Amino acid sequence: MRLAVYNVENLFDRPKAMNLGTWDEGKAILQDFAALSELLGELDYTTARKQRMSELMIRLGLDKQDDAPFVILRRNRGQLLRRPKTGGIEIVADGRADWAGSLELQSEPIDEIAMRNTARVIHDLQADVLAVVEAESRPVLEQFNQQILKAVGGQPMRHVMVIDGNDGRGIDVGLMTGKNHPIGLMRSHVDDRDSKGNDIFSRDCPEYAIQLPSGQTLWVLVNHLKSKGFGGKVASDRKRKAQARVVLEKVAAAARTRQAARASKDAARRKTALESSTLPAKLAEPRSRDVCRISEALTERVEFAKLGPERFAGWRRREQHSAMLIEYSPSRQRGDSSRAGASGRVVLLRGHGRDSSSVAERVGGEADKPR
Repeated sequence: MRLAVYNVENLFDRPKAMNLGTWDEGKAILQDFAALSELLGELDYTTARKQRMSELMIRLGLDKQDDAPFVILRRNRGQLLRRPKTGGIEIVADGRADWAGSLELQSEPIDEIAMRNTARVIHDLQADVLAVVEAESRPVLEQFNQQILKAVGGQPMRHVMVIDGNDGRGIDVGLMTGKNHPIGLMRSHVDDRDSKGNDIFSRDCPEYAIQLPSGQTLWVLVNHLKSKGFGGKVASDRKRKAQARVVLEKVAAAARTRQAARASKDAARRKTALESSTLPAKLAEPRSRDVCRISEALTERVEFAKLGPERFAGWRRREQHSAMLIEYSPSRQRGDSSRAGASGRVVLLRGHGRDSSSVAERVGGEADKPR
């Protein structure tokens, strides 16, 4: 099985501010957009907040109209602002409840060559499970999968999933898997908050359960940590470390849950085996016979010592067992002191694997058939 992750950097449309010649050219625009979006979401618009909104709108080119080169202000109902003839912007709303609408980044189509190169990289990866970063949406990713990937000679992935995250720029994370690795349970973490009530993940950190051909389950956590190029370095590093810490905690918690479930299942299996198994009378009361109980037998070949006057080489296990009871009864044929025989039975008390029932086997010499 091959796992891979790839940043597709949007497939068909990408914000204009993120598609300039260099990152620095669009960085200031993205920062102003983020700051204005946060202020517009406030419940109360104080005088200071209104002043700051006006400044940011003018810098983003919204002083003349709602449709600016890099952003668009959608006002569906209510009144947010006025544009006086003397110039500038006046915020007339007193809070978020006074108007309905949104602030969005302007997008433009991705260059066709860049789009096909992205498809060629994904085709060359030949991954069974592919995590994708910065995808617009599931319909867009599925369209890319069925059309562009196929156009460059690739085989479309059978399963495609994207869950909307916290980023308003259309750069979410998703998952693509082959036909033999279907996506099962999914869990989103867009609502995870820190102690101050802030979103932990900038996009999301969804958990996907992948069903493997072996019957096992592979859990995949897809994440895009806070960008280093957006915001101050100290604040960005702090958020990235917090995100990484939460991801690690989720992985550790999942491992503990699996271990507890496995231990509980094994305990139930051993209890059932003990309650349902019946020992032969001779084994229930071994009396003078030598009895050796081996606990937690984890090696392939178990050596038994001091089972009688004859040396017993051992018994090769077919499966891993937790405990076995060995009954060994040495015997000699009359008139032949050079030849020794031994009989014995192996009874499985607890175990796991294909054979978890009581078994009896001949262990050496001329022995009676197990009963």
